[in-house]
Amino acid sequence: METESTHRPPLAFFLAVFLCGLALCLQRASAAAPATATAHERPRRPNIFFFFADDWGRYASIYNDNPVNRVIRTPGFDRVGREGGRFNNAHVCSPSCTPSRSALFSGQYFYRTGRGSILRPAVWDYSIPSFPLLLEKSGYRIGHTYKAWGPGTPANAPFGATRTQFTDAGSRFNRFSQNVTRLVAGGEDREAAKEKLYKECLDNFEAFLAAGRASPEEAAKPFCYYFGPTNTHRTWEKGSGKALWGLDPDDLKGKLPKFLPDVPEVREDFCDYLGEVLALDAVLQRFLARLEAAGELDNTIIVVSGDHGIPGFPRAKCNLYNIGTEVALLVRWGNHIKPGRAVDDFINLMDLAPTFLEAAGETPPACMTGRSILPLLRSGKDGQIDPRRDYVITGRERHFDRARADYTPYPQRAIRTKEFLYIRNFKPERRPMGDPYAWHAGALPGNFAQQSADTGLAFPDMDASPTKTWLLLHGAEPEWAPYWEYAFGRRPAEELYDLRNDPDYLINVAADPAYAGQRQSLAARLTGVLTATGDPRVTGDGETFEKPPFAGPGTLDETMRGKPRAKQNPAANRH
Repeated sequence: METESTHRPPLAFFLAVFLCGLALCLQRASAAAPATATAHERPRRPNIFFFFADDWGRYASIYNDNPVNRVIRTPGFDRVGREGGRFNNAHVCSPSCTPSRSALFSGQYFYRTGRGSILRPAVWDYSIPSFPLLLEKSGYRIGHTYKAWGPGTPANAPFGATRTQFTDAGSRFNRFSQNVTRLVAGGEDREAAKEKLYKECLDNFEAFLAAGRASPEEAAKPFCYYFGPTNTHRTWEKGSGKALWGLDPDDLKGKLPKFLPDVPEVREDFCDYLGEVLALDAVLQRFLARLEAAGELDNTIIVVSGDHGIPGFPRAKCNLYNIGTEVALLVRWGNHIKPGRAVDDFINLMDLAPTFLEAAGETPPACMTGRSILPLLRSGKDGQIDPRRDYVITGRERHFDRARADYTPYPQRAIRTKEFLYIRNFKPERRPMGDPYAWHAGALPGNFAQQSADTGLAFPDMDASPTKTWLLLHGAEPEWAPYWEYAFGRRPAEELYDLRNDPDYLINVAADPAYAGQRQSLAARLTGVLTATGDPRVTGDGETFEKPPFAGPGTLDETMRGKPRAKQNPAANRH
């Protein structure tokens, strides 16, 4: 018989929570000290403008090592990198929205954030310090627009939830291609329609700035503003890449990763996503102009990134391959950063939390496992700067709550170095993208095309998309069977890819005797970090994430409970 103790996290997890709570108390005590004692001693602290896009991977023309990026031009992103620096090896902690953001705001590995380590139903633990609230306590004025943390309860909790939200001007930008298409169909000029949506974003930011002019005390504070657009999350208007941006899907011929079918439907789908990326870039250009006009550009740390890779494509979002965890990271900070730098050090986005705190003159809590990149920003060098930053650790647990009929996760951890990617799949008997449900080779339901917009219809850990539908329709054909396997097949307990010879991570060499040394070394290094940082998956009995509240039928998201699969609203499946 199970007892209550069988569901308790390991001692290391409780110790981490205790340290976080102690650090938070110390931060509160520091913040409670009289402001007049430090106001004249501290130099002017920088503003922080954090542009963090949902499901945006590493797509910007400044990263032109990726052939896909050669078909677009992103002057806004490129300006930030050109006038500051770009990081070539930035990765998220977990390629799933909520755990990725839990790590980002807490400055800790996602598996240390309790119920923040899963997508649904995630719950934020207020005993865990978050950098926005710590900045606020230290005298910053904070605000956010659109998605900060979630899905989870309370929504956007680590950024102050609704108390610090600025969205009254509108949120149509988050369905950019649909709304612009609708306006154009109603007779609006295409570029004028786009400007209407950009203006909503700028007006939300203007409302935040205006709130800071409410009193001399508020006006004297530096600000931390977070812009979290979701337009690069599914869905978007089919054909909008060409219709709204003039992108030709055929320009992607021969440029897609080798695990994607290079067919018109997939090229168009990817092209439409790139159109949404161009919308991100366009609104960033306007934010930069607004900061410049206000005379705040050079005293503002501008950070541009996203929470994981592209959605609805094989091996991307919700996977530990490069296309799932690798993201853009561009930073501009006036004369504090030598312009045009390219840094090769490996960065985990949890490193940004201590970076922001240190830039503000604060000491990060001891429980933060992220390491500040402030020394890298100030070094003036290119290439590899800190030899200790030669790897990054990533992982995931449960994404879509009922991706599997028993509501279990797909536990993975990985270590990525310059030359290798090693992945440990703890439950290889499970399917990484979830159960097949409606998919059966040669026997799809007659109304499949209409139902296929429902993420939960089949393999729910991959978002619904034209690419996913195409693979399900053609995956039984011999020519495309390998691509189906890349997308939906089971994976062995260990994967190892030699990225020097196999940049698209197609050939698993984990069982190759020639790579035994590398496999053993990487496995030991991965396990060492996970153990040292209290990962419940490798400490205690290793079963914490297999039990409630992290897994099991009783953990179904209340908003989805009792809804028949075929009748779900596709909008409810947005991750």
